[in-house]
Amino acid sequence: MSPGASVHSFLNHMNTFNHSILEAALVGLEARKKGIEAQIAEVRAMLGSRPGQAAATPEATPRKRRRFSAATRRRMKEVQQRRWAKIRGASAPPAQARPEAPKAKRKLSAAGRKAIQEAVKRRWAQKRAEAAKAASARRKAVVKKAAPARATKKSAPREKAVLKKATAKKAAPAPAPAVAAPAA
Repeated sequence: MSPGASVHSFLNHMNTFNHSILEAALVGLEARKKGIEAQIAEVRAMLGSRPGQAAATPEATPRKRRRFSAATRRRMKEVQQRRWAKIRGASAPPAQARPEAPKAKRKLSAAGRKAIQEAVKRRWAQKRAEAAKAASARRKAVVKKAAPARATKKSAPREKAVLKKATAKKAAPAPAPAVAAPAA
């Protein structure tokens, strides 16, 4: 046997050895993958989501869109028009748009302000009147319901005596405070 043949057989043996190790590793990893997929399915079932549906993530919410003012959009338009003019090779860039004069701020006249204040006062007075009317109606309903309940209630003789004493105390006038006569 030549020395090169022994090295070659050794390398073949190592390739076979590495191949079998890699196959075993692949089988183990696939088994772990199946276990993880089963656990994911259990968690999704607990959440109540469908298997093909991805779980909701907080990153899924869309960001608010940034809004530009009219003046900024106009400047962006002009700059873009200049860029396109350069690309097309136009001889002169488009004329700049006149800057718009800001609108005068609207002011409320004294008469207008007074009319609004009076209208608000009328509305609140009406609302208070309606609330008072509703409250008095509720009080009357409560009194009407309470009165028949006391009249139909039968009480024991002892309770009647207690009630008589209580009403007698209420009906009796309070003694007038004694006024001391001035010392002469």
